[in-house]
Amino acid sequence: MTLTAEAIETLKTVSTATLTTVLLKKGLRNVWIRGAAPLRPGQPRLVGPAFTLRFVPAREDLATPASWASPISTRAAIEAMPEGCIAVVDSMGVTDAGIFGDILCARMQKRGVVALITDGVVRDVAGVLETNLPVWCRGVAAPPSVAGLTFVAWQEPIGCGGVAVFPNDIIVVDQDGAVLIPAGLLDAVLAEAPEQERMEAWIMTKVDEGASLPGLYPMNAETKALYEASKGK
Repeated sequence: MTLTAEAIETLKTVSTATLTTVLLKKGLRNVWIRGAAPLRPGQPRLVGPAFTLRFVPAREDLATPASWASPISTRAAIEAMPEGCIAVVDSMGVTDAGIFGDILCARMQKRGVVALITDGVVRDVAGVLETNLPVWCRGVAAPPSVAGLTFVAWQEPIGCGGVAVFPNDIIVVDQDGAVLIPAGLLDAVLAEAPEQERMEAWIMTKVDEGASLPGLYPMNAETKALYEASKGK
């Protein structure tokens, strides 16, 4: 199923926590990207197709400032990013070399990139925040990427935060981090996730009313009947 504007709006109503539950029921346990935390508190929930980038360990003959002008560079990759995508960067969890700084993030923002997700870090943090590009990462570091990483490819399968990410898989991010929905499961998730969200909201109202958890969460047959009846009101 295509990630339509309607699908994006639907997914914006579903938390990443709920999505992990829905995907767990389908046998997928490894969909939360480790180390990708919101750089700025309060960043909104965002949705988009993954545009992947990959770094490998730094090699002295390749990881140089001159490499930034290479046809295979982060600069070239950014110019290939389509509007509406979420950039997902395999930085191998490296925390002492910032993959992107303020200039690159500003260009991504101008190109209509929705967000940057990485298991590594960024640099020029004050400037990055000023670009208003939403970023989920492991933190910040002053050294440039070539101090610890070599950029090698974009739009290939990557591993980010221990999760296999393929181009055009669906990424949803909020204050709990980044969750991947395999592109082939998008229609099934869209069919089930909003209902899971509604059910848990109803359960919360019962908790607020003083209900005990056994039989409520998870629901027993009696509670399920009450819930189904409530949907008709």
